[in-house]
Amino acid sequence: MPIARLAAFLSVVLSVVGGIHYYLWARLVRDIGWPASVHTALTVALIGLALLVPAGALASRRLPRDVLSPVMWVLYTWMGLMFFLFVLLIPADLVRGVAWLIDLISGAPLDPERRLLLARLFGGVVGLGGLVLAGVGLWTAARKVAIKPVQIALRGLPDAFAGFRIVQLTDVHVGPTIGRRFIEDLVSRTNALGPDLIVITGDLVDGSVADLAHHVEPLSRLSARHGVFFVTGNHEYFSGAEAWIAHLRGLGITVLRNERITLARGGQHIDLAGVDDPTGARFLTDHGTDLARALTGRDPARPVILLAHQPRTAIEAADHGVALQLSGHTHGGQLFPFNLLVPLQQPFVAGLHRLRDLTIYVSTGTGYWGPPMRLGVPAEIANITLQVG
Repeated sequence: MPIARLAAFLSVVLSVVGGIHYYLWARLVRDIGWPASVHTALTVALIGLALLVPAGALASRRLPRDVLSPVMWVLYTWMGLMFFLFVLLIPADLVRGVAWLIDLISGAPLDPERRLLLARLFGGVVGLGGLVLAGVGLWTAARKVAIKPVQIALRGLPDAFAGFRIVQLTDVHVGPTIGRRFIEDLVSRTNALGPDLIVITGDLVDGSVADLAHHVEPLSRLSARHGVFFVTGNHEYFSGAEAWIAHLRGLGITVLRNERITLARGGQHIDLAGVDDPTGARFLTDHGTDLARALTGRDPARPVILLAHQPRTAIEAADHGVALQLSGHTHGGQLFPFNLLVPLQQPFVAGLHRLRDLTIYVSTGTGYWGPPMRLGVPAEIANITLQVG
């Protein structure tokens, strides 16, 4: 990245981070009227946490995972709490603004004691509410990942593939706060389902092969009758996609890069295709989504199952006559109310949808990204069963 562009990006990030922390300080420290010692302690804490954000980002590029992990647990937990405090402060300030406007219109004299009382009341509600939401989010993310049964009826599915079972894992985000123990449990529970096919639809890792190879090693023990398949997500390109593709292939996982294979069962056939994440085109030559290449020369009589990290690939997939697309990327929003914003960037957020003749299933993700929290959107291992439609 050119220095000028990097400097501009860092300026924006630091401005946003600094602005949010100042807003939290103004509403939850300054306006509350804490005793001097508490005011100073909270101010220092907020300054330290604000500085931890860029420091953590820089450290993540230089420190080994074992050293980095405790720092990132603190940083990411704070980022989750910060988000909830910020979201709750906005409606609180709207209510305070309406009260101030009413006083202004009515000509009521300024009452400093009333202002302080309201600041403490709203500050207390926001502070307690933020802690509760963050606690629920931590608890939800820490629970064992749910196995979610999904029944999908496909028109044109050969009779021999009725009952064909696919386990979809996606957006695991092995990295500073998700490691080997999580993967070992994931592999054990996935294999116990006895799937015909296992697919990993991107964003498996957040870090280099050198740092995370030990933590993903249990994936080599994934077992399915028709194999284990992987397509890249955007985070693979942030983490060294070529090295990860080679490493996953070394673990016995088939990486589909804008290509297609045929699956046979009972003398009948379907196609399985996989495409690179579109982000890849910005990082590496000959990377990025190329669905036309993946489907070149296919038998149109065979239904195609497409692995594509981002749900927005569905628009092109529908044009190409794909029967089923399996995607992730959105995490279902992960933290309410992010799920309300995801549709601004993706056509589908979570669950089963139809787009003309295409069926698309969007998993809410198997891990999490950033804050070790999920609110209103639990993680899942999608246990998909195909039926003749």
